[in-house]
Amino acid sequence: MSKKNYIFLLFIFLTTSLLSQEDKTGNWLMYFGTNQILDNWSIHTEIQYRNHELTPNTVEQLLLRTGINYHLSSASSVTLGYGFIPSYDYESEQSKPENTEHRIFQQLIMTNKIGRIKFEHRYRVEQRWVNDDYRNRLRYRLMSFIPINKPVIEKGTFFVGIYDEVFMNTKSTFFDRNRLYFSLGYQVKKSLQVQLGYLNQRLNSFGKHHLQLGVIFNTDLREK
Repeated sequence: MSKKNYIFLLFIFLTTSLLSQEDKTGNWLMYFGTNQILDNWSIHTEIQYRNHELTPNTVEQLLLRTGINYHLSSASSVTLGYGFIPSYDYESEQSKPENTEHRIFQQLIMTNKIGRIKFEHRYRVEQRWVNDDYRNRLRYRLMSFIPINKPVIEKGTFFVGIYDEVFMNTKSTFFDRNRLYFSLGYQVKKSLQVQLGYLNQRLNSFGKHHLQLGVIFNTDLREK
């Protein structure tokens, strides 16, 4: 068995085992885009359709996020962005969301490589208006990308993505949540990437599994 097939089967086994440990399992369908408009400037676009269950008809959240990125170098960027997030209770009888959040965020992303493994550090600060309640939150995510069949991630590369992200409040309960993520990805072409992943989200006394499908489509809108 090739190394690529072995890692794929291991991913399926781990995902199935983890999903079977708890009844609470949802799915997230996600799109992310970095749209280059100038040499150092780009626009972030993002849509996440999150469901309470594995079937994509029990909506939990719809997350719409955009922002402007300034690329300090090829390995670092800063972002100022806005997010709109309506949230729905499970089996709610009303059609409108129970909570509506407007969010402004600032973030710094830095990357580095050790051997063939790429590391991404994301620091994010959020100002959140949830209904009539104002909140602040801090987030840090460490993600690694490990190519499988090639030394670097380029067209035709299978890769493993792993991250852990910690969320911290500035008041009330300090620990907000933790997310642990594992995925198998494929670089279709330079501008297009897909990931099939598993995420475990842990709050103080509550945990939930999520099966994720992500599409990353980056465009270059600069005049040629």
